[in-house]
Amino acid sequence: MLPSASNPTLLNRELSLLKFNERVMAMAENRNTPVLERLRYLCIVSSNMDEFFEIRISSLKEQQRQTPGVVGVDGYSPGEAFERVQRAAHELVERQNSLLTNQVLPKLKTEGIALLDPASWSEELRDWAHAVFEREVMPLLTPIGLDPAHPFPRVYNKSLNFIVSLSGQDAFGRSASIAIVQAPRALPRVMKVPAEIAGIPHGYLLLTALISAFVGELFVGLDVKGVYQWRVTRNSDLFVDEEEITNLRQALQGELSQRNFGAAVRLEIAQGMPADLEVFLQQEFLLQPQDTYRVSGPVNLSRLMQLCNMVDRSELLFPDHRPKLPAPFDTVGDNPEELFAAIAAKDQLLHHPYQSFQPVLNFLTAAAVDPAVVAIKQTIYRTGEDSELMRLLLAAAKAGKEVTVVVELMARFDEQTNINWAAKLEEVGAHVSYGVVGHKTHAKMALVLRREKGLIRRYGHLGTGNYHPKTARLYTDFGLLTADQKMCHDMDRVFSLLTGLGARRQLNLLLQSPFTLHQTMLALIRNETAHAKAGRKARVMAKMNSLLEPVIIDCLYEASQAGVKIDLIVRGACALRAGVPGLSENITVRSIVGRFLEHSRVFYFYNDGAENVYLSSADWMDRNFFRRVEVSFPVLDKALKRRVISEAFTYALRDNQLAWRALSNGSYTKVSSRGKPFNIHDHLVKQLGN
Repeated sequence: MLPSASNPTLLNRELSLLKFNERVMAMAENRNTPVLERLRYLCIVSSNMDEFFEIRISSLKEQQRQTPGVVGVDGYSPGEAFERVQRAAHELVERQNSLLTNQVLPKLKTEGIALLDPASWSEELRDWAHAVFEREVMPLLTPIGLDPAHPFPRVYNKSLNFIVSLSGQDAFGRSASIAIVQAPRALPRVMKVPAEIAGIPHGYLLLTALISAFVGELFVGLDVKGVYQWRVTRNSDLFVDEEEITNLRQALQGELSQRNFGAAVRLEIAQGMPADLEVFLQQEFLLQPQDTYRVSGPVNLSRLMQLCNMVDRSELLFPDHRPKLPAPFDTVGDNPEELFAAIAAKDQLLHHPYQSFQPVLNFLTAAAVDPAVVAIKQTIYRTGEDSELMRLLLAAAKAGKEVTVVVELMARFDEQTNINWAAKLEEVGAHVSYGVVGHKTHAKMALVLRREKGLIRRYGHLGTGNYHPKTARLYTDFGLLTADQKMCHDMDRVFSLLTGLGARRQLNLLLQSPFTLHQTMLALIRNETAHAKAGRKARVMAKMNSLLEPVIIDCLYEASQAGVKIDLIVRGACALRAGVPGLSENITVRSIVGRFLEHSRVFYFYNDGAENVYLSSADWMDRNFFRRVEVSFPVLDKALKRRVISEAFTYALRDNQLAWRALSNGSYTKVSSRGKPFNIHDHLVKQLGN
């Protein structure tokens, strides 16, 4: 049945994102997942949902305000989409609360790990907790009794707060009713209790429990009828007027100071909060009942991620994975002559986290110390607050090398970190550019210019993921170290466009957004369509985080109808409807959710046996094609091409442990585990890692 106005060809983006979080939740529901990892997955869902509300729900609310009657490509008006999304989000949160309360916490308790609830405290534990409260918590609390002289306080985005129901009169004869207590951000949310006091090896107190137990001491002489935790989530999207700003860093700094006080979009409250207090908070933040989420655990579940790192029980975690240095990097280290010679001899492919990120750091270390290196150019999107890579760039600049860094200041939720690094780089004389206003620089490139025999030779690193050593141990990404002069010359031209001004210049090998990537992907898909129509073998495989761009999706539909076999590995949101008769019966969509976060973007086109393989920083989304600076680079070496095809596609399509198959209605079903079990993550750890 072909889609129609009532059965559109595209799926809703927000609902698809929630389906992805359901797949993450399934890892927490799986009893074969180690219990501390089950808790970690619950926390990941919580963190994902925070961003979902801060960005996606905020956007839906804005659409309801500006274009309430406009029906989107998914067949929904903003109001209809919002209603369906809220309903699905409530179901997800209820499932999350139930899993935490009924399975994960009880299982942890059997392992001697527990969150100690005040109702079960021994007298000794109560005395210990009271001493901690008096010494470390109470001095930092500022209770606010609400009355005409004390209006409702300004509440920080996602901060922990308490509403206290009171009765009685205070010292001034004022009648007490409601007070607000804000938990200072400086206080730890999880505290370890000595084993001899806790009565178990790993006992912990939440700040929530500590404040709830002793909040009455803030209101001497009054009767505390109830105390309930809550928090509010706010719109966290930044707006910078590109036509008005003269200094992006200054403009962004001003916006960041207000990010945490945007319009409220979600209210989370304790399960037992009375209805009158719930309504009071809703009215204060201009929210509706559907915007309110009751939780049975802590209102900020992601804080429990600390437990996964605080408890020293390796048997309750995934087996430790220490990625190894692949040849030739296991012998050359960061010796400049040997390292650059190895890259000059042949392209070198890295697959993280199965293989170490250290060769990338060694590449920059060698560049920083090598007298023959005259310049380093690099893009930075996310790199972390404590970054060895950034320290290497600082050292290179201090050593007198020409260091050019394109820092993306608008990398969401990393803006302040990037501003700080930009300032440090400028202090040591590095050339710092912020790219092109209106087009985020998302490309992952590092270019080294080295003087050899009187000539400049270029060496490059291109990747699908960020220059972030921590996430390189958690995210699956490919990286290519190359001395191919056409490839490196293209990189230099992209850098020139980012740091200077001028007309677009022709590139030899790289595809670049917003100029050639979209049109080339369309041309390559249409080429497969032509082969299929001519009766020749035709195949498209693509791996990415999100698939949302409608023209690309329409092109894939046309290819499917022509007989092209299309396999898509899409981790997260996917608007394409797979397996619809007459539309997409030759398209399969899989999602891999497991120990590592699937992050690489890989595109394959059979091309009558030539087999074009591209790696990229770009998903198939509007923003990546048209509003970002991205690059996609071909894998030219035949042996490396075979590796990429196997490691990105063959194993993913074979997986029957972590894989989910998309249905035509946007739902997902677990791939059948019949036959010999195959887990792509475990397989690649064994093949490339330990």
